[in-house]
Amino acid sequence: GRKGYDMGKAYAVIDASGKVLYESQGFVREEAHEAAQLSQGAALYISGEESLSQENERLKEQLKEAEASITAKEVFLSNMSHDIRTPMNAIVGMTALAQKHIDEKVRVADALNKIETASGHLLSLINDVLDTSRLNSGRMKLSSDRFSLSDLLHEITIIVRPLADQKHHTWQLIADDIEKESFYGDPLRLRQVIVNIVNNSIKYTEDGGCVTLRVSEKLDGDLCRLIFVCEDNGVGMSQEFLKRVFEPFERVQNSTASRIEGTGLGMSIVKKLVDAMGGEVNVKSALGVGTTVTVSVPLPYDRVQPDGGPLRGRQILIIEADEKLRTLYGRYLNDLEAKPVLVGNAAEALSALTEAAYRGEDFALAVIGSKQSDGSRALDVAAYLHRAHPQLPLLLANEEKWERIEYEANRCGVRRFLALPFFRKSLTAGLLAALEEEGESSGGPGVPDLTGKRILLVEDNPINTEIAREILSMTNAEIETAENGQLAVDRYTDAEAGYYQLILMDVQMPVMDGYAATRAIRASGQPDASQIPIYAMTANTFAEDVARAAAAGMNGHIAKPIDIQALMQVLRTL
Repeated sequence: GRKGYDMGKAYAVIDASGKVLYESQGFVREEAHEAAQLSQGAALYISGEESLSQENERLKEQLKEAEASITAKEVFLSNMSHDIRTPMNAIVGMTALAQKHIDEKVRVADALNKIETASGHLLSLINDVLDTSRLNSGRMKLSSDRFSLSDLLHEITIIVRPLADQKHHTWQLIADDIEKESFYGDPLRLRQVIVNIVNNSIKYTEDGGCVTLRVSEKLDGDLCRLIFVCEDNGVGMSQEFLKRVFEPFERVQNSTASRIEGTGLGMSIVKKLVDAMGGEVNVKSALGVGTTVTVSVPLPYDRVQPDGGPLRGRQILIIEADEKLRTLYGRYLNDLEAKPVLVGNAAEALSALTEAAYRGEDFALAVIGSKQSDGSRALDVAAYLHRAHPQLPLLLANEEKWERIEYEANRCGVRRFLALPFFRKSLTAGLLAALEEEGESSGGPGVPDLTGKRILLVEDNPINTEIAREILSMTNAEIETAENGQLAVDRYTDAEAGYYQLILMDVQMPVMDGYAATRAIRASGQPDASQIPIYAMTANTFAEDVARAAAAGMNGHIAKPIDIQALMQVLRTL
């Protein structure tokens, strides 16, 4: 018999006159296709589920797909070569300039700012590639943590606004009629999805454009479906490109030509993450008109309603000029049976406080909103009210990142911070915290004074040790180091209970890794073994890495490169 044919299929040998010389069981002549010419004018025919010619066509299609994939990867590598070299050139070049002009403070500061920007972009490129690898290998695991929608939207705004401002876009976040505020899911990955989509809209919209993120919710059985709709009036996409928008390595324009940086992996990552969450993502676009991306994700939600008992009957002064926010304050506070008094600026606030004092009444606290009718800065209003009424608790409602304004806000008398956008539960929690002064606020100044405290830094890389030690030295804490997990365990067990107030633990180390070291410390029998805070400080930042750290007995997880503000947030708890 001839090799290369699947003899499991029906076949026949037929001569030139059409006479069947041989036929296997199941052969159907009407469905047969000539497969090969034989000697003396005879031919081999094959019938069945798939003829050889059909099989050849299928193989040709697979070959085309493979060639297209290879071409896409080659284009990706070409783009990545450019995109990685661009920030690397900036880092190397600006470092050289800073060294050359080391005595010129202004030039060094400018170079360092540019290095920070370039390194942040380089890190995002690396993260995209790593995420794609983990998603393709099936190693990406999603967490199921309780999170606040208000906090999630606040973080998204903090991340995307600088780029929107840089391109002079009008950025809007619209989240009306939100009732279910606390959900269970993976907030880091959900944030990654939305930030990726919004950043694409910002990047692919010409300067001075408009980018809007609308957030709504819809009950879906026992779950609540969060719906995010991102709209822009940017360059848009062709209908042909829309068919490939979720394929890896695809971009509307390559970055070499358009100066728009990226890997072409973003929407592929978005699609895979949303699918893993059981959600849906849809894209509508037209060239020269803009793009609308809709993401819907079903999530379990917290059914517990906020208890605003201590606010009942209390007067709350709201200093806010934005009509939409004024409406929300009024609705939520009236539902809590509080007594909101709405004014638009500091002068009106002072008048309301004076009238209340004349009537023998007082305000439980004042909320300083983000918009003042006379154009004043919110922190200037806070300082003014604090001088006039030093006993009045002040709560600042703002879109800014708290760590950026914390020091000035504290000096202006602000006691608590309310992240915008807020909803019923987050507003209630913020007001109650300001009233009850539960624990400390986010701290005093941005860098805490840890004089008399001792920190054990466990890190095997000398450069990482130097960086961490330099950052920690700003707190005046005493820093001791260990080069691996075993040394860390030895140092801890040899010391008296309470000698260390915090352990910062790298994960991948020789001799003993950070997980094993943490378990050994927790099981050491030392009086404070179960209480001493141990935080992972590692480049392993995926959800499964965070979960593994928690399972080993660690209190938290700080990502490398070190986020100084996140580290300070931990240090302020000591």
